Amino acid sequence: MDTGPEIGTGTPAQTKTEPARPGYKQLLRTPDAWTFLLPGFAARQPFAMLTIGIVLLVQHTTGSYGSAGVVSAVTGVSMALFAPQSGKLADRFGQAAVLLPGVLVHTAAITALITLALAHAPLWALLAAAVPAGASVPQVGPMVRSRWAAKLNGSPLMSTAAAFESVTDEFTFVVGPVLATALCTSVHPAAGLVAEAALTLVGGLLFAAQRRTAPVPSRAGAGAAERHVSALAVPGVRVLATVFLGIGSVFGGMQVSMTAFTQAIGQPGINGLLYGTFAAGNMCAGIVCGAIAWKVTPQRRLLLAYPLLTLACSTLWAVHAVPLLGALGLLVGLCIAPSLITGYTLVESLVPAAARTEAFTWLTGAVALGQAAAATVSGQLADHFGASAGFLVPLGGTALALATLLTLRGRLSASHQNG
Repeated sequence: MDTGPEIGTGTPAQTKTEPARPGYKQLLRTPDAWTFLLPGFAARQPFAMLTIGIVLLVQHTTGSYGSAGVVSAVTGVSMALFAPQSGKLADRFGQAAVLLPGVLVHTAAITALITLALAHAPLWALLAAAVPAGASVPQVGPMVRSRWAAKLNGSPLMSTAAAFESVTDEFTFVVGPVLATALCTSVHPAAGLVAEAALTLVGGLLFAAQRRTAPVPSRAGAGAAERHVSALAVPGVRVLATVFLGIGSVFGGMQVSMTAFTQAIGQPGINGLLYGTFAAGNMCAGIVCGAIAWKVTPQRRLLLAYPLLTLACSTLWAVHAVPLLGALGLLVGLCIAPSLITGYTLVESLVPAAARTEAFTWLTGAVALGQAAAATVSGQLADHFGASAGFLVPLGGTALALATLLTLRGRLSASHQNG
């Protein structure tokens, strides 16, 4: 594959005697990368705690998985609807201009949600508080990916960066659910959300302060036509959003169903461990994907990886033993990372630079929307038919997304992105 220039140095491509290796070591040598990676990691950590924290708190105060799923779903839908607008504003006005007010609003909204839940407020009041809580979730992951895209600018290291970001995301999903569950079960039912709000505020402010590595706002860059391009107008982005909806259904279905399963067997404390195992599978697969110098095109990789994810989800509903559920959860996690990484990698070739943050937020928002819908349906199924029924949701979501992907796969080519 074309090795491209040495990243961040402007020197010519490496010669045959010194082949480029698009691996993590080379990626992390990118100038100034650590200045946004470390605060970015801190700022995205709370995202993995939000949904599980809401589910545990609302289920505790209402006694209903259905209500807990609906509240978390409204949060996810609100995030999915507002995240692309946040990304568009970040592309146009800069990341700090969006992050600074966003983290303050989010902290206030989570505080209101906690207060209402502990006061046993009616469901409609919890739903009303869930809207701003979701709408104000800081889109740190897409912002970090946008910084990588600006830094790497067409290099083969972009695929490695996508893998690295997936690993980082999934590491947060290993730590976040375990931390939130431990706080909720051993300290206080609201402790998980309290920690989420505090980490969002501190981490978001630290990340926003790293202005030097932020992409140049589009209003200060190219012409009007490029500035006003919409990421969703790109056909490939619409296909990828559908694919990511299916991935979101896995996250939402697994979270709620695992919570209901561990409650049903009288071991709620292992919920974080089970979900962490699932996320660990995703993280490990991401590490491997990023270390491979791929010769297969991203389009073909996605068409190979997504059927495996659907197949892995097909037997979750039949599992009734904790060890087997942990093993299958690990397998499902292993199958998610290749699809996620490839989808994010495709954005660079499909979307103009002036709309990439928006594109990344559409994909992140699609995951949140799929997660929200899955949490709602899984919660209702768990309430009425038992915890195992909720595991049908990941299968249904990925199967529908796979059908769409196979039908519209031609739109993932850069030559088909004219509307």
